[in-house]
Amino acid sequence: MTEPLNTPAARRRYVTTCVLFWFPAGLTIAPLILLFTERGMSLVAIAGFFAAHSFTAAALELPTGGLSDVLGRRTVLAAAGVLNLTAFMLLALGAAPWVLTCGMALMGAGRALSSGPAEAWYVDIVHTHSGPDTDLRPGLARGKAATSAALATGTLLGGAVPWLLATGPDVGTRLREATSGLVLPLSTPLLLAAAVEIAFVLYVLAALRERPRPAATLRGVLRGIPVTIAGGLRLGARDALVRRILLSAGAAGGALAAIELLTPGRVATLTGAPESGAVVFASLACAGFLCSGLGSHLAPLIARLAGSGERAVQASLGTSAGGLLLLGATAAFTGAPATALAAIGYGLVYLGRGSASPSENDLLHRRVTSAGRATALSVQSLALQLAGALTGLLIGVLPPGPIPWLLGGTVLLAGALLWIHRGEPASATATGVPQHTTVPPSEGRGI
Repeated sequence: MTEPLNTPAARRRYVTTCVLFWFPAGLTIAPLILLFTERGMSLVAIAGFFAAHSFTAAALELPTGGLSDVLGRRTVLAAAGVLNLTAFMLLALGAAPWVLTCGMALMGAGRALSSGPAEAWYVDIVHTHSGPDTDLRPGLARGKAATSAALATGTLLGGAVPWLLATGPDVGTRLREATSGLVLPLSTPLLLAAAVEIAFVLYVLAALRERPRPAATLRGVLRGIPVTIAGGLRLGARDALVRRILLSAGAAGGALAAIELLTPGRVATLTGAPESGAVVFASLACAGFLCSGLGSHLAPLIARLAGSGERAVQASLGTSAGGLLLLGATAAFTGAPATALAAIGYGLVYLGRGSASPSENDLLHRRVTSAGRATALSVQSLALQLAGALTGLLIGVLPPGPIPWLLGGTVLLAGALLWIHRGEPASATATGVPQHTTVPPSEGRGI
């Protein structure tokens, strides 16, 4: 990469990195559960596969965030790509439950490794070239919008490719026979995702240049993990604004859990069959990603109209909560009017969530230093995942109908209400987490 690494160039590389990482994930959304089913897996086994993904990601969030702060953003992102590449190959070709479990666990590990390094790299570059007071929202918004577009495109393509192969003249049969049943039409999106992961790893290694970091040993990094975890948790405990951001992430996790768990069954009920429901859900998920991307694109404008990033977060989360409450209000009804209102509510959930995220992260990056930036993002992601898991368990035991939807909407509304009282100014001195023992204080990375 010969392009000078200034702020516009960093923004383009950050956006490209987001696209290359999330497009393969989008490819897996439509075919994955159907592929498990075609491999003969029961619903209990499939739930176990997804639990392996979630628990692995949650367990590794804080330690891997610390790795990025010590070893470098590029190294950790490339490792995430390699893990995802391996995971997609195992899931595409595996038939035994233990192989599929390993694939989902590796995908969870890749997800944990990836939550923060790209954004932290972009913020580091912007602060270096343009100063710490630079408005980060435009770049972060473009990254979020690109992520949503990549997920939407990948979801559509991941649903279309197996259908095209299966409806072609004996294509699916010849594919099975040529590979002795190893490759199915539903496997092809995951194989395509693995190919894109190769491009992702090569791009990250070539494009995300950063200053050399002090040499770190494996023993030193592992010894520093407990310090990083404790520091990440203290970050939210001692800073009111950061705490508000983390609680908002938890509220968003609860809302997303409600959407992801309840929407497929509701769509299948409306369409009358699981197969048609799956097709409609893929289209609906794509529409949700597009709404999220639109919200991210509008985030800087919303912040200007609202007068501050904090008010923008409040308005955005309120919009998202209103959409989820609308879904709850229409859950007991059928017919065209109720369906139309539910679709509007679904779009509002993702539109509001998309517009809130860039402003939240802009505020967060103004409160932490480079030494703890990726760790802070990992704490934020951990809050979202844990709250989502707990809300999902609670939704699972609630009776069907409006109540589970209203629970998710109430949780998100509580997150919006957190922003009624403004905290400390976002431009206040940044704080951070304790550095790893392998990073000398003289390097300027400590607090």
